[in-house]
Amino acid sequence: MTEPQGPEEPALDHIRALPSWLLNRASARGRRLLGEALAREDLRMPHHAVLAAVADSGPVAQAALGRMTGFDPKDMVGILNHLQRSGLVTRTPDPGDRRKNAIALTAEGRSCLQRLARLGDEANEALLAALTPAEREQFVALLARVAEEREEGPVV
Repeated sequence: MTEPQGPEEPALDHIRALPSWLLNRASARGRRLLGEALAREDLRMPHHAVLAAVADSGPVAQAALGRMTGFDPKDMVGILNHLQRSGLVTRTPDPGDRRKNAIALTAEGRSCLQRLARLGDEANEALLAALTPAEREQFVALLARVAEEREEGPVV
């Protein structure tokens, strides 16, 4: 007969120690911190992503922008409407194809993107405040490896 190994770990404690649980908790905290920071500019994370994509590729066709960011075309319309009303982007007919819209950053959009970068850096600083600089560097490197999608081979 096998001797008992000691008291069983409580089920909830087991779940709370899982990397997937901890990553989810850290992710939720990071989204909250970043969301609160971006709200200071009356923007959300999708707005920030679209502004960044336009800065990198603009002027860019609205459809191409949707493919770059992965946002549904209906969502993209709402995001761009908000950004245009806020004076951060322009949406004009594409000179090469009048059926398409070309999205470009305004001067205020560029300035806003710089503020958003600072706010994002501050939010991430708060997220990782418990870690030393060396631990942060190691954590981000490890997290990037974990987040990387890999083709899993057959389990043998």
